[in-house]
Formats: sequence, structure tokens, C-alpha cells
Amino acid sequence: MKQLGHPRNYWHVSPERADLCRGAHPPHPVSFAAEPQCLTIDLARTAVVVVDMQNDFCSPDGWLGSIGIDTSPLLEPVAPLRRLLPALRAAAVPVVWLNWGNRADRMNLNPSVLHVYDPDGSGTGIGSPLPGNGSRVLEQGSWGAALVDGLEAAPEDIHVDKFRMSGLWDTPLDSILRNLGAQTLLFAGVNLDQCVMHTLQDAVCLGYDAVLLADCCATSSPAYCAEAALYNIKQCYGFVARSEGILDAMAAAAGKDEER
Repeated sequence: MKQLGHPRNYWHVSPERADLCRGAHPPHPVSFAAEPQCLTIDLARTAVVVVDMQNDFCSPDGWLGSIGIDTSPLLEPVAPLRRLLPALRAAAVPVVWLNWGNRADRMNLNPSVLHVYDPDGSGTGIGSPLPGNGSRVLEQGSWGAALVDGLEAAPEDIHVDKFRMSGLWDTPLDSILRNLGAQTLLFAGVNLDQCVMHTLQDAVCLGYDAVLLADCCATSSPAYCAEAALYNIKQCYGFVARSEGILDAMAAAAGKDEER
């Protein structure tokens, strides 16, 4: 029989039969420290969503840099992500890159979205060419929409363009995650208090479990914005953990498997 579908969600079919039971996915639990409580999650039902680690936000030559914002804090997640993502891929956890990637004609963007990036209409807004390299701000296929130096996607990774602060509005992200059988979402990226938090909030409202990886997130906002975001995530939406806790838990689980 032929396997029809993604390795995490498939049928077996032949000319005579369709087996809808789907493949067996043995649980892969790992336990680690988090707030407000310690966590056990099933990696077989987990995906990691990395938000906006793209040149327009994180590179000094990108859009934020062009308007005078120091982008160096937004590079802080690069090192922990470089350690975490290969381990998650090895455990068959899907990696989803969620970046701004707007239509060239901006036909799906209303004034309230455009205003955020060009408040008085005189600056370098969405779709405008950057003064340094001509890349069009946050436009699909542009240099600014590409992953920042230091982060590389693997062939099996998933890329989703977004067009709002939340990556779950007007995108296929929810359909993709459900097709992957994901129940728990690990969140990373920038800006913690803006696009990361908005996407996390919407994910929880849609029924997902959410874990923010604090060391894999950053923001260019004042410190009190990050503090408020972390407080509200722990208070209202999910959990806050660190990537090293997950890595240690995965290593411990692997050691137990070898002992068996």
C-alpha cells in the first residue's frame, strides 16, 4: 500500500483499499523546568514556530536599522536557535519559519496595518525600497524577508508568509499545524511583545498548548514591554521555558533509550 500524506498524518491506500487509521506515533515525552509549572510535553505532537528572524528586523541593513533602531538585541536568539533546532529536527519535531512576506501590490493590507510601518506616510513603509540596497520592506521574496545570517533552514523545514502581527490571520499556518498533528507549539523569534506574542495568543485561542522559549526570543521594545509579555503569557496563555531545559531533557531521554 502507498503512504498518502505527511509522515505525521497519513493514510495507506491501494487500488482496493484505503486505511484511514494513520501511522502509529509512539509518544516521545520530555520533562523540563518552566513557569508557572514544570512541563512534560510529547515531542511527537510538538512543533516549533520561529517568528520573524528575518533581515528586515534583525540585520542592521534591514528596515528597523534604516529607521535608526538598534537591531543587535534581535540577534540574541540566533545562538540558542542554532543549538536547539538541529536537536528538534533530529527528534522529528517540525520547524516552521513564520516571516513577514507581503504581496508586492499590498492588496491584502489595510491602512491600519500600513500605518504601523509608516505612521505619517513620509517614511520607508511596507513595500518601499530600502535606501541602502533597494530591498522592498517585508515583501515576499525580498532580501528583507529572508532569514538573517546565522540561521539556515533545512530542506524539510516549513515556510509560512504572514501579513499581520499574528501569523494565524489570513495564512495557512493553522491548517499546516493541524496536518502535522501538532498540539504543543514552542515559540521563538522577534519581537517578543509583538508578533511572537500575538501569534501565541491566537494559537491558544485556537486550542494549541503554547510554550514560549524566553532565551530564543528578543525585542527592540523597552524592557518593560518584554516583562509584561512574559507576565501575561505565564498568567493567561501558557508557559515560559528556556531552550537549554529542553535540550537537557532530550539528552536525558536519549540516554535512557540507549540503556534499554
